Amino acid sequence: MPLTQISFSFDREEKYQNPTKEAVKQQIKPKSKRGRKSLKEYNAEPDVVKVPEDEILFQKQYYSIGDVADMFHENTSLIRYWDKEFAILKPKKNKKGDRFFRPEDVKNLKMIYHLLRERKYTIEGAKEFIKNNKAAGEKHELIESLEKVKMFLLELKNNL
Repeated sequence: MPLTQISFSFDREEKYQNPTKEAVKQQIKPKSKRGRKSLKEYNAEPDVVKVPEDEILFQKQYYSIGDVADMFHENTSLIRYWDKEFAILKPKKNKKGDRFFRPEDVKNLKMIYHLLRERKYTIEGAKEFIKNNKAAGEKHELIESLEKVKMFLLELKNNL
């Protein structure tokens, strides 16, 4: 077996240097998408919910839990948890146990999302609000329509 020669370089130019904080941050892997979001992540993301208008929403009879989770930028596990916690959500389940949400359920989820994420209610507080205010859905729809009018007027103002 032939012997190979190993050479070492002892140049003075190759000194050990402490890495800068920026270099360390570049080496750190990005956080995974699993688990709870931090408060910074919630504040960094815009609260834009991609629920389509009623005309488009009611064109399909059912939406899968993945589609609903994408609409609200949430994990499917959180949608499942909300399904267990709130009695107004009644998705259909097939024999396999997959949840399929009706357009009415999506609208109710939008109200629940509004209470929990935008108005910062607790789960118990949102349950009480829904239970005590039978017209909560109508109020939420009114708020949404007023927000649309506000956005239209702001766009009109910016274009002037």
